[in-house]
Amino acid sequence: MIVDLPDTTVSKIARSLVNVREEGGAVALGRVLTLVIVTTHGLQEDAIEAANDASREHPMRVIVLMCDAEGEAKLDAQIRVGGDAGASEVIVLRAKGEAASNEESLVTGLLLPDAPVVAWWPDEPPARPAQSPVGRMAQRRITDAATKPYAKDRLSRLGPSYAPGDTDLAWTRLTHWREQLAAVLDQPPYDPVTDVEVVGAGSSPSTGLLAAWLRLKLDVDVTWRYARSDVWDHGIKSVRLVRASGDIVLERSNDIDATLTQPGQPSHDIVLPRRTLRECLAEELRRLDPDVLYGRVITEGWELLGPPTI
Repeated sequence: MIVDLPDTTVSKIARSLVNVREEGGAVALGRVLTLVIVTTHGLQEDAIEAANDASREHPMRVIVLMCDAEGEAKLDAQIRVGGDAGASEVIVLRAKGEAASNEESLVTGLLLPDAPVVAWWPDEPPARPAQSPVGRMAQRRITDAATKPYAKDRLSRLGPSYAPGDTDLAWTRLTHWREQLAAVLDQPPYDPVTDVEVVGAGSSPSTGLLAAWLRLKLDVDVTWRYARSDVWDHGIKSVRLVRASGDIVLERSNDIDATLTQPGQPSHDIVLPRRTLRECLAEELRRLDPDVLYGRVITEGWELLGPPTI
């Protein structure tokens, strides 16, 4: 069910939400959190789709906030429940002019009472998410260094702006890579790693984050570089761990599979699929405490890591 509320107010939206639930039989019980998505017009549907999918694991209220400082003061809203909202209830807010001047006031009256708040910027995050109007009310704050703006120093900005509760989906996309590499190093022989090489696409901030994680955890020199775009144009390409007994190489061959090569063993094809936006979002919503490891990687690990080689 979709209900449009043109030229409205926050109090009217709240009353309409109650009426929609009562008339349509939609039940709000069991909602575990409020997800506030701050985005721009035209990009909201992909974020809503990912949130709806993630809501099947984390029933929640989703508030989508789109603000435009230009134009006449006006607040339009849309309420989605039932089949149009997965296991969540979605409130889409489009504020213009003076009505867009206070993000916090637009959201506060629509939050679930006594429930955690998670803020997500699918694109163009604030310079310091924890100090932004929406970020101040959230326990967790999710950004994505792989989206706009495409600044060359986007990874360097994560550390200075970090506050406990911050995370980035470029880090979340590394979960399967980190699991595979950790599993390999848990097997004999237990020779120490003496050198590391990480290769990935120039468009992938996850490449630098994986290199920083390995530099922090292994305490060895890590060389990382971007592959030529005509050879590899998306995500991480390979990781090489150098040991006295021989090199361990984990190399992606396509969007689903990777090959693991170890000394004295035949090569293994393993499933290493690229993670969807829904999967990454659902993982981040599983924990509402600060991701301490992520904070150490983008501060300590990044400081220890040198610049990429050409």
